[in-house]
Amino acid sequence: MNADRLPGAFPDIAQSWSALQSQLPLIPIRNEQDYQTMVRVANSLADHLKGDEEDPLANLFAIVTDLIENWEASNVTIPKAEPREVLRHLLETHGLKQKDLMGIASPTVVSDILAGRRAISKKVAKALALRFHTDVSAFL
Repeated sequence: MNADRLPGAFPDIAQSWSALQSQLPLIPIRNEQDYQTMVRVANSLADHLKGDEEDPLANLFAIVTDLIENWEASNVTIPKAEPREVLRHLLETHGLKQKDLMGIASPTVVSDILAGRRAISKKVAKALALRFHTDVSAFL
């Protein structure tokens, strides 16, 4: 195979890409609507993977999350607010519900945090920072 050429003919690749796009909207993120679409794709993939890095879709999940991270780095700002308000903002921005943070804290704990009945622990703050790709200080 010539090192300068991709395997397969581009008409075949275009047809395969079109078929994939009809099943999964894998798109560049150019605006908020594209961002929300990709967040939904990432959440669906994350639900499917359940931590299995050997899953054939793990690389696709990595690509989608890279697109999201690149968009967020340039377009999403974290408000200077109380940690619970930062969490509320990020949940809304990412289109997530309290139950979507199950691996970090139970929905009851998240509800207590958002209602101001409980502070965010250091352990939960670290996990939230990893989940939302932000500094842990936003949650402390």
